[in-house]
Parts: sequence; C-alpha cells; structure tokens
Amino acid sequence: MYRDPYSSYVRGENSVSEVFNIYCDESCHLEHDGQPVMVLGAVWCPLEKTREIADRMRQIRQSHNLDPALELKWGKVSPAQLAFYADVLDYFLNEPNLHFRALVVPDKSKLRHEDFQQDHDTWYYKMYYEMLKVIIEPDNRYRIYLDLKDTHGGRKVAILLSVLRNRIRDAEGRIVERVQQVRSHEVQQVQMADFLTGLICYANRRLDTSPAKVQLVQHMRKRLGRMLTGTTAPSEQKVNLFRWKPQGDEDA
Repeated sequence: MYRDPYSSYVRGENSVSEVFNIYCDESCHLEHDGQPVMVLGAVWCPLEKTREIADRMRQIRQSHNLDPALELKWGKVSPAQLAFYADVLDYFLNEPNLHFRALVVPDKSKLRHEDFQQDHDTWYYKMYYEMLKVIIEPDNRYRIYLDLKDTHGGRKVAILLSVLRNRIRDAEGRIVERVQQVRSHEVQQVQMADFLTGLICYANRRLDTSPAKVQLVQHMRKRLGRMLTGTTAPSEQKVNLFRWKPQGDEDA
C-alpha cells in the first residue's frame, strides 16, 4: 500500500535537494471522446541532464537523415520511420537518467462521478496527483511541464499546481516549484512523454491497426520482460505503471 511521505515531513533549512524536470502528456482523457482507455504519462530526469538528453535526441534524428526539428509523436509513427522510433525507444530504455510513469484508466465508462460528488475535471486532477505522487519526493524539488494544447491551459496549470501543493502540504512551493505550459515542438522530453504515453495507451487498448506501432509495443515488452497492461511495484524507477480502477470494481 502507498504510504504518504508528506504526512509528517518538514524540510530542514540545510537539507540538500536535487531538482528534477517532469514532462507530462495525456491520451484519451476527455470524458466523451468515445475511447474507453485513458492514460496520463510523465517523463522525468534531473535538471542538469536535460540539455544532454535533448541533444542526444536530435542526434538520433540526424543519424536517420531526419530534420533535427522533426517533432517526435506517437501519432506520427509509420513504417518508413520505424527504425528511428525504435532507436528513440532504445535510447530511453538505456539512458539511466530518463524515467517514465503512466497511470492507466482501463474503462472510463465505469466512472461514477455522481457517487463521489465530483465532475470529470475534478476527477481528472485527482488522477494527475495519483500519477505524480510516486515521482515526487519531499527531499527534492520539481518543475512540471505540460504540453500547450488549447486556450484552457492556463486554468489547467493553476488548478494542477494548487491540487499538487495542497495534497503534498507544500504551501510555500518548496517541493513543486512550478507547473508550466510549453510548446511540445520546442521541448524534446515533452515529445518523448507523448511517444511513451501513446505507446502505453495503444498497448492497453489492445490495438493492432498499425504494424509499426505493434512492433514498438512488442519491442518494449521484450526489453522490459513484461506486459504493459499491469501495475508495477511503486518503487519501479524505469517504467512505472499504475492500473487504476474505481472503488468496488474488481474487474478493471
């Protein structure tokens, strides 16, 4: 069972902390999008390694004779670029400073918001906290980046920042320093979050519509030595998965 590490935590004045950047993305998160599976995903790495990681991702593009500015997205996976995406996946799996966590909701049709006096947006932010709480440790500091997708992003950022700080008792912002929108084409790690979140969503939807995407899912399963549709141990650092289910649902 998950233990709240913030329940009795007070940061000392002389404590040494490391700064991490967390890059978030989501797939099929809207209430009425006709898709049963929802995935929230996050890539994280030490702040001091962000430039090195971004440079390496650009080098991988160049090694495949692709434009260094080409945006990495799960939705763009194709047979013609399969080798490129496989190399990106291997780079993520081999790079010790890169980590990924995803929260999977297997079936949104089973949600009972009225039973918990909440709407879909309120539940959505609860899920974001559930996804991030295993990543965020009270001894470190975090800067969280979300893809700029629509005009409602400013409200989303403000609510998520408030929810996170309230849940982890961080009123002064000493743990979660910021939640900020960025443009995905400008941030390599946000693109990687899109790619990995899409891959996990594809695996959990059990799709086989794209041979190239199927091969990437199979490759990740082989490298990790496990399926991508179950919950890992909370302590898993490389690819940490949490399969969420509503209260009282034993089949999810």
